[in-house]
Parts: sequence; structure tokens; C-alpha cells
Amino acid sequence: MKTPVVILNFKTYLEASGENALKLAKMLESAADESGIQMMAVPQACDIYRIKEETSIPVLSQHIDNISPGSHTGSTLLNALMDNGIDGSLLNHSEKRLTLADIQEINQKLKDNDLISCICTNNVETSVAAASFNPDIVAIEPPQLIGTGISVSQAEPEVVKGTVDKVKAVNKDVKVLCGAGISTGEDMRSAIDLGAEGVLLASGIVKAKDPRNALIDLVSKL
Repeated sequence: MKTPVVILNFKTYLEASGENALKLAKMLESAADESGIQMMAVPQACDIYRIKEETSIPVLSQHIDNISPGSHTGSTLLNALMDNGIDGSLLNHSEKRLTLADIQEINQKLKDNDLISCICTNNVETSVAAASFNPDIVAIEPPQLIGTGISVSQAEPEVVKGTVDKVKAVNKDVKVLCGAGISTGEDMRSAIDLGAEGVLLASGIVKAKDPRNALIDLVSKL
């Protein structure tokens, strides 16, 4: 995986649903092509197939349930997501928490299928536990800063630095990303200076007047 990396979580915003999801993914692809920075889309499950068919950017799912094929109405099955072309998945986002046991099992399923695993965490201690599962990425996001526009890399820099240091002590190959409140070039520069290898974004880009320009600004100081 080339770093730094930008992962954009579409969540369930109307600005990133259906036809708008495809438009946003194409903006992400264009910004990645212009900047040379690796960028990944994280759309809703219903939009994955269309985005994979019409863009070349890596696509992650927002969540996977720890289930096998069968009677699990309303759950998200890894096999189905793979058939739709995912390149990997977020796990344990603050809005879709999992138990450590489920995180470990789903992470292993992703690894077994050569898919990207990005485990979201809310503090240094959880990040260390996640790193012991050997995911590709740990993304630290203090939940109190998500959606506030206040960057974790500036409001709580010790969380980013502490996470990087302790995760690398567990497994130097795990990439550490910084999330929560990241939206500007200064935010991303601060995250990189603290040792992060990329950022996990959402509303700051999705709800921007011009998401493509916001993405270009985001990586402009690297």
C-alpha cells in the first residue's frame, strides 16, 4: 500500500448516496490522479458495485458482520461484498462498534482473502489491541471529535503520536491513520508530522462545496 493514503468514508450522507456516490467517487479518482496520492472510497454497500464498475479507485466496505452464509436478515456478508468487488473494509467504526472477538475473526477473514483491513479505534489502548491482530491499517478516531471540524491531529496530538509509537512497537508493518475532524491541508500535514501515514475522512470532504478541490487542498501541503 502506497502512503500517505486518504480514505474517504461516504457514511449515509445524501451527498454520497446513489448517483451522488458515483459522482463523489469519480471526484476522488480525479483528485488521486492529479495529486499522485493513494485515495480510497468507502461507500454504502448498495453503491459498491456501481463504483467498482465505473472507477479504478480502491473501494472498501463500511462494515462486515461476523456471520456465515445463511439466515441473517439485514446483516452484511463478506462473500456478497467480495462478489461486488470490494478491496477491503473498515471494521469497528465508532458508529458500528464490534467486539474484540468479532474484530479478530473478521480481520482474519479479510487477510485470508487478500483484502485490506482497516480497524478503527478510539484510543491508544484499543489501537494496541487492534495492532495485535495484524491488520493493514489502524485508524485512530477519538469519537468526541468526529464531525466537529476540530482536527484530532491538532486538538489531541498526543493521541496520534502515542498511537503511532505503540502500534509500531507491536507491529511496524501496520499503517496508522488519523481520523476525526480532518478536512484541510494543515490538518493532514499535522497528522503526517505526528507520524501518521494517512487520514480517514468523512463530512469535511463529503459536505464540501467542491469535494474535489477540498481533496486537492487536503494533500497540497505534503
